Amino acid sequence: MENPRPEKVAVVDEVRGHLDAAGAALLTEYRGLNVAAMAALRRSLREAGGEYKIYKNTLVRFAARDLGLELDPLLTGPTAIAFVAGDPVNVAKALRDFARTHPALVVKGGLLGDKVLDAAGARALADVEPREVLLARLAGAMAAPMQQFAGLLAALPRNLAYGLKALIDQQGGVPTEAPPAEAPAAEDAPPAEDTPSEPDAPPEPAADENPTEPPADSAAPTQES
Repeated sequence: MENPRPEKVAVVDEVRGHLDAAGAALLTEYRGLNVAAMAALRRSLREAGGEYKIYKNTLVRFAARDLGLELDPLLTGPTAIAFVAGDPVNVAKALRDFARTHPALVVKGGLLGDKVLDAAGARALADVEPREVLLARLAGAMAAPMQQFAGLLAALPRNLAYGLKALIDQQGGVPTEAPPAEAPAAEDAPPAEDTPSEPDAPPEPAADENPTEPPADSAAPTQES
């Protein structure tokens, strides 16, 4: 915009802030809705987590380009935007339900994050289950295997007992303790090898019972005369 007026700059800043903060935005054409219908639509969208605003297409285009978004194909005819702060599915369902009784309300497309949705993609959001339902289903899907695992752990001791009983019955009952087996008789030890005995020492000569006295000198000493 060349030399934009301050009020237009303020509107562009406002739209840019809403687009940047919202998780999603749904663009609609509201031509043909009266004041009472618009008030009812705003109330319904507010309860679903949306905020319904009407802006000039030119100002929305500038704000979108500042954010790198290309919304030109959706900015034809009178445009009102439902900015989504919560679950976009709830807002899409509110628009769908309101359009059933007010055909003048037409969903032209929208934004989901940074992705631009055409009319079919924006309407398809209304067919998705709400976030709470999806989380509940996910929790249930995760809980089922855990319950099965817990049941398996609980069944292990019981199955083990059944298996042991069947094995015991198959073997003819609980075996009694067998008496200790006798040790096998030791084989006769082989005879010891004969070791050569030392030769007997020669017997000592027996001592005479009456030892003989040494013989007396045969001649007595003679006295000198």
